[in-house]
Amino acid sequence: MMRGGNREMRRMMDKMGLDMNELSNVQEVIIKTDKKEIIIAKPSVTEMKAKDNSIFTVTADSYEEKELEVPIFSEEDIQLVSLQSGVDEEKARIALEEAKGDLAQAILSLTSA
Repeated sequence: MMRGGNREMRRMMDKMGLDMNELSNVQEVIIKTDKKEIIIAKPSVTEMKAKDNSIFTVTADSYEEKELEVPIFSEEDIQLVSLQSGVDEEKARIALEEAKGDLAQAILSLTSA
């Protein structure tokens, strides 16, 4: 560990143009992917700000993972299926759910009806 501890670290971060703040009273952090959610209860969250970016550090003793039953599709996927098959976005979303995320299968099911 560095001599001087936090004071020295703060000086180094100031020289690099980084500003670090502890976020208080954070209840939970949820990380969502297309197949699961990671739920972190009562984490310690630190934000480091640079010129145009922020970096969040999340620290916790435990977390919970939940598998999603219905996959989450990106807006780009929904728009692609909608444009290729000539249907509205809601019908494209339903077709993607039925095809379990397979773009080609969703388009085929909408165009071969």
